[in-house]
Amino acid sequence: MPRLTDPDPKTIPDDVRDFLAFLPPDPLVKMLTHSTGTVKPFIQLAQAQFGSLELPARARELVILTVAEYAGCEFVAAQHRPMSEAAGVDGRTRELIRGRELDSPELPAFDRTLIRFTAEVVQGPTVSDELFDRVRRLLTEREIVEVLQVAGYYWSFSRVCTVLDIEITEVYGAGEPVPADAPGTARPGSAGAPHEHRDSAGAH
Repeated sequence: MPRLTDPDPKTIPDDVRDFLAFLPPDPLVKMLTHSTGTVKPFIQLAQAQFGSLELPARARELVILTVAEYAGCEFVAAQHRPMSEAAGVDGRTRELIRGRELDSPELPAFDRTLIRFTAEVVQGPTVSDELFDRVRRLLTEREIVEVLQVAGYYWSFSRVCTVLDIEITEVYGAGEPVPADAPGTARPGSAGAPHEHRDSAGAH
């Protein structure tokens, strides 16, 4: 049972209501709508992470699954299992993340480094120079910043879910967590969509 009731529709400004009309009636979106001043940019940031990153989709999903595990958020994990599969993350890799087997030799070096980096970002205020140097050899400076932004976004997303007891009512599958056809957004694969230059597991 969610800890907060759904917001009163009469308190939602027209521009926010119009924006939300493009989204599914998701319980998380309803909770976010309590903050009418931030719900729209919060959702638009999620959409940007599916259409405007240089970070490849597979790497993005590895980051999100790792955050979900270390934030203890089944809502995010459930939504992103099918999305990660569509992005090329195999079932065994997902199992290793859920088991926190970050240094497993079954993981390619790229995956081990990215997952370890994300886990340490979530758990502490900084990471070691040695780990950061490994990340710099695998990612561009832009991609490093994007990893940090995705990790921070989904940590916040996770805490809304876990603190407010948001229930999973629907798993959206391989699509975006929120539709990309809302005003001002672009679908993956259109101009500005992430290019997949590092999505193969053994690329680095």
